[in-house]
Amino acid sequence: MILYPAIDIKDGQCVRLKQGLADQVTVFDPDPVSAAGHWLDKGAKALHVVDLDGAFEGVPANKDLVAAICRRAGNVPVQLGGGIRDLATAKAYVAAGVSRLLIGTMALADPDRFGELCAALPGKVCVSLDADGGRLKTKGWVEDSGLTVDDVLPRLEAQGTACLVYTDISRDGMQSGVNIPAMEALLSKTKLPVIAAGGVATLDDLKALAPLAAKGLHGVISGRAIYTGTLDFTKAMAWLENGRS
Repeated sequence: MILYPAIDIKDGQCVRLKQGLADQVTVFDPDPVSAAGHWLDKGAKALHVVDLDGAFEGVPANKDLVAAICRRAGNVPVQLGGGIRDLATAKAYVAAGVSRLLIGTMALADPDRFGELCAALPGKVCVSLDADGGRLKTKGWVEDSGLTVDDVLPRLEAQGTACLVYTDISRDGMQSGVNIPAMEALLSKTKLPVIAAGGVATLDDLKALAPLAAKGLHGVISGRAIYTGTLDFTKAMAWLENGRS
């Protein structure tokens, strides 16, 4: 199970939002590339980057910063979400070094275009399932798609989705613990690798998720907790790498 440090970019800075709200911003580093370097120096095996401006605006807004993070990461995989709503943008990010693309709005709102994206970039397209009360949100979590996971999962699998990132919006940035029942339910319905996000606050939260690795939980994303220190990144990495004892 991989622990992904989250690097969320807004107005050129590394920030965290509470429950995805654009006006609930905490700046943790004025330089997202520096933030990436910090976690890489601590042994991060992969990075989770979100262009929040792109998610809200529908177009890539921090391309140069993303490319700089990829250069700093070297051979460490970088997954990116936010504002990827056409094939040209997706290909440009892959050319810049992004290993995996996280698609939210397009996957739900434009199935045909999403299918074309999966066909053009096999193995590189994942879907962000961002749920609030069981209903999936789009466009930076500000619009209700009217859909649930059950509504879209069979199609996403058939179209060639490589993995799923599931975020419980009500817990994102709140450090309130992970929605274990929701994760268990999703894992029971798919054979795709799943990454959990939202609510990971402490090492105990990570330990609570660990048994789900046997059921297909590939990784966990943590943001606010590793920046504020309620989850010690170094200790968490050591626990994951040393037999989880």
